[in-house]
Amino acid sequence: MTAIATSTLRIYDDTNPSAPVLETSDGDRIASELAKIGVRFERWAADADLPHGADQDTVIAAYRSSIDRLIGECGYQSVDVIRLERGTPNTEPMRKKFLDEHRHSEDEVRFFVEGRGAFYLHAADRVYQTICVKGDLISVPAGTKHWFDMGSEPEFTAVRLFINPDGWVANFTGDSIASGFPKLD
Repeated sequence: MTAIATSTLRIYDDTNPSAPVLETSDGDRIASELAKIGVRFERWAADADLPHGADQDTVIAAYRSSIDRLIGECGYQSVDVIRLERGTPNTEPMRKKFLDEHRHSEDEVRFFVEGRGAFYLHAADRVYQTICVKGDLISVPAGTKHWFDMGSEPEFTAVRLFINPDGWVANFTGDSIASGFPKLD
């Protein structure tokens, strides 16, 4: 995986996607701002050296202690890994699916162990663009309107934890707000 910039939070008025009202790469500030809308954001060690093409079992084994800590703390029942290496074919349909605003009936928890991705959280008349990178843990509370952008050339590995063993189940809002905000490039 290529070197990636630091975590970044941009907060926009939800009617003005052209200029953020706040932009920061300070991890404590990101955590503080997101906590105001109930989102957990933490910086964790993501120091396992994953081999090229590492499968789900390899990634989970490498981060077993962090995963077990979250399971014990929050009662998650299911764990999987989403891993996209640069050049993975046919990622555009997957990207489009995540780019529509939706909610979940449970928290959406991601621990980024490689690469980056952007969560856009729509809460309190604001859009919080949270660019997560290697080492970032984010937990988006159940019911929070959001979307995710993996970028036009996705390259990331994230551990996903669920209470529902069926995993990722989205309830789309039908709102087109996501189309007006800057994409991750």
